[in-house]
Amino acid sequence: MLFSEHNFNNRNRQVGSIEVICGSMFSGKTEELIRRMRRAQFAKLKIEIFKPSLDNRYADKEVISHDSNSIHSTPINHSSAILLLSSDTKVIGIDEAQFFDDELPNVCIQLANKGIRVIVAGLDMDYQGKPFGPMPKLLAIAEHIVKVHAVCVQCGAPANYSYRFNDNKDIVLLGEKESYEPRCRHCYYNLPL
Repeated sequence: MLFSEHNFNNRNRQVGSIEVICGSMFSGKTEELIRRMRRAQFAKLKIEIFKPSLDNRYADKEVISHDSNSIHSTPINHSSAILLLSSDTKVIGIDEAQFFDDELPNVCIQLANKGIRVIVAGLDMDYQGKPFGPMPKLLAIAEHIVKVHAVCVQCGAPANYSYRFNDNKDIVLLGEKESYEPRCRHCYYNLPL
């Protein structure tokens, strides 16, 4: 059977996938997640959005971008809850994926294998410039990856690092402009000219 014949015969089958939107703080990850979820809503697809319950910076039950765009979400403590709360859903959005447990990639695989489109947004690196939480595994298993960039506040170049300018050494520190700024490689590492 030719590949095109195979596709034609399976046209009605719902094919799942995993999409990852990654980048530094202030790069528009959540904005892009909200945009994709709104498009799915417009297409009259049933959607669900999840975020880690520890992220209550703006609202308990909404995902809100830095540009103040928002969409309803369900806060959860463990990624396995997504499996229980997503029946009959066609598109699942997951924000702040870096804060979830290490089971999140397996949860995303199970969802995609059921024919669900899974859209995940998160920081790919922590403030030390190291891979963050389950993001490396999610990037490895994703069919589609978009890396968005902020603007370096020091020089204006594309920024993909989240520079923390306080002394807190915890990997997870919820914050905004009072604790973080986007920087390019040169300004993040203070490389000589």
